Amino acid sequence: MPFNQAATCGVIAAVLPLALPACTSTDAPPAMTADQRAAIAGDPAFRAAKLTLADIPAPAGAAINLFNGRDLSGWSPWLGYPDPSVTYSPGAQDRPIGVPQNAGQHFGVRMVDGAPAIWIKGETWGSLLHSADFADYHLRMEFKWGDKTYAPRLTDPQNNGLLYHSYGPQGAVWGTWARSAEFEVMKGSTGMIVPVGAGVKARTTVGYDPSIIYPHRRFMPGGRDIDVIGNTAAWNVEGHSDRERPVGQWNVLDLYVLGDRAVHVVNGVPVMAVRDLATVDADGNRRPLNRGRIQFQSEGAETYLRNITVTPIRSLPRIVSAR
Repeated sequence: MPFNQAATCGVIAAVLPLALPACTSTDAPPAMTADQRAAIAGDPAFRAAKLTLADIPAPAGAAINLFNGRDLSGWSPWLGYPDPSVTYSPGAQDRPIGVPQNAGQHFGVRMVDGAPAIWIKGETWGSLLHSADFADYHLRMEFKWGDKTYAPRLTDPQNNGLLYHSYGPQGAVWGTWARSAEFEVMKGSTGMIVPVGAGVKARTTVGYDPSIIYPHRRFMPGGRDIDVIGNTAAWNVEGHSDRERPVGQWNVLDLYVLGDRAVHVVNGVPVMAVRDLATVDADGNRRPLNRGRIQFQSEGAETYLRNITVTPIRSLPRIVSAR
């Protein structure tokens, strides 16, 4: 389904309280400011296409399984604020929980459909961060939504995320996540690119789609070349299309990363390509973001993950576009 402006504005207003006013599921889309209109004025109209993968890389080594099927060995849990609503504007007395004493109430291993899966409750926002540092790999995993959602409003979609090239301490971003690039996992928007943390950047090509929230941008091969920058109004680009299966079914995610480039694939269909992943400090010094740890979000929805493997590669697949 499309990434609906009205249904998701509560999530976006929480992420960017200064960029969009709060709204309800019956509100009209908020009007753009003059600066916002100017920023996207050069975007071409989005054109849908049939995207496929070509030149899929052969493994350059043995696959590494990130889930042993028994416990969370190799994964470190972290929780942000007891009340997730303060995540983006914590008060002076608010402190993140950090490493939880009762981790099993938030993360664990459950039998689902006859096989073990990592379980993320999602009620308290936080993450599972793997200890290994990876570069140049193909990550494949499966996810499906559980029965519970804890979003601020019932109209908000299920939401979690696969964060890659994670670096630095847990909780560095809003007391809740490590800095990273995000392969969004959100109902209707799985595959979206979101730089997590101030100064985290990526480049991609976009088209203008007025049916989605500001900045109204979808990934489009041959579109306008733009920067996507964490913690700013240019904080995300939607995937080319929604390829997620209905709630209750398993989805396969493929993430291909080589150096500072990445390709996001949902159920076999490429939906996003980024390049020039980087961090930029306060003095403008740019450093390529080309390796890091894997991080799974807890952000409002019960989620199950399984069959999580990382395989080394030496090239990226190509995205082929046919209209």
